[in-house]
Amino acid sequence: MTQPPEPALPLESAPHAFRQVPRTGVIYVMNEAARHGYQPEHPDWANLGQGAPEVGLIPEGPPRITAIEVDEHDCEYAPVVGIPELRDAVAALYNARYRQGKASQYTRDNVAIVAGGRTGLTRVVSTLGRAHLGHFLPDYTAYEELLDCFGAFVPIPIMLDPDHRYRFNQKDLEQEILGRGLSGLLLSNPSNPTGKLVRGEALASWIDSGRRLDCALIFDEFYSHYTYVGDELTVSAAAHVEDVNTDPVVILDGLTKNWRYPGFRVAWVVAPRSVIESVASAGSFLDGGCARPMQRAAVPLLDRAVADAEARAIQRSFRVKRERMMTGLEALGVRVDLPPQGGFYCWGELSRLPEGLRTGMELFRAALSEGVIVVPGEFFDVDPGHRRGGRPSRFRHYARFSFGPSLPVLDRGLAGLERLVRRAR
Repeated sequence: MTQPPEPALPLESAPHAFRQVPRTGVIYVMNEAARHGYQPEHPDWANLGQGAPEVGLIPEGPPRITAIEVDEHDCEYAPVVGIPELRDAVAALYNARYRQGKASQYTRDNVAIVAGGRTGLTRVVSTLGRAHLGHFLPDYTAYEELLDCFGAFVPIPIMLDPDHRYRFNQKDLEQEILGRGLSGLLLSNPSNPTGKLVRGEALASWIDSGRRLDCALIFDEFYSHYTYVGDELTVSAAAHVEDVNTDPVVILDGLTKNWRYPGFRVAWVVAPRSVIESVASAGSFLDGGCARPMQRAAVPLLDRAVADAEARAIQRSFRVKRERMMTGLEALGVRVDLPPQGGFYCWGELSRLPEGLRTGMELFRAALSEGVIVVPGEFFDVDPGHRRGGRPSRFRHYARFSFGPSLPVLDRGLAGLERLVRRAR
């Protein structure tokens, strides 16, 4: 993957004991935008690189939390694994949504509360043993450093083909597990950035393969309220687990995206009891746990009626923005390989744009002059340890366009891109 041209620290400024840690793609993009004058809520800017949804009240959505009461007990540390009432609420929601009529049910012992999605992922991967861990290309930018900072396992990339609309079936999965000796697979579902959603019988077949071949499946489900295909209100691997304590299925989710409370930093890991015990132990030395007041505030949001109302409101509101983004990009000459089936991103191929705008990095830099932010596609070419030797990224002609912001911001961003393309032509 092409590296950002500017390091996080000048080499001479770092003490000898410390390695350099590159910024993740989105952080690099936002720092560059700030150098060009970007400020959140500035009326002349449109952040189409945004990795979070709009957070205000949306039509027909449940009321938003605007105040949190703190009592004296909230000044104490919370349990590293999370407060019991929130763990119970998470388990109850998963059972109500996905496990009605099933003998095996989730309990608090299958839930760890964590301070945000990255913290949850860090805890999970820190507990992996000496194994081959598969990951897809393209996928979430933060996976790159995450998969490189623990030396116990070897990350194995699995390339998905845009010409086949990023399809990957049970046969493909089993070939990867057996052929590459995978003991685990990490993926976002729905995918960030492509919007590909694995659901229904396809998802059930993956879990069947993981169960039979003893391959842990780690599902990042932070966009599971944002689904635009099928009959299900939400999609989760939890619906296809046979035994919650023996099936090798680990699920991460939280308030960040699906409830539109990224600032709360409340998320969770749902997994077999033995995995949760390890995740809790890792939290005791990695992060110490999630803030107690935020956990207490989260409990009523996990009520199924509230959670389902939020999911329905999200799908109504974001479906409109999805259509607006796809229509706008097509008019510009940006090809979307796969209309997003989930999430709030369009993964756009840029080769039909005018010369000078045909790579993600070119478009990103040029768009800053119009007050528009996008994320170059090369940042999603996850390459832990940069083992591919600095070769040009396979996704250099792509960019990710977010329809997470409000509709007025989307319109402003598309108008800015239209000016840029018109001028280049």
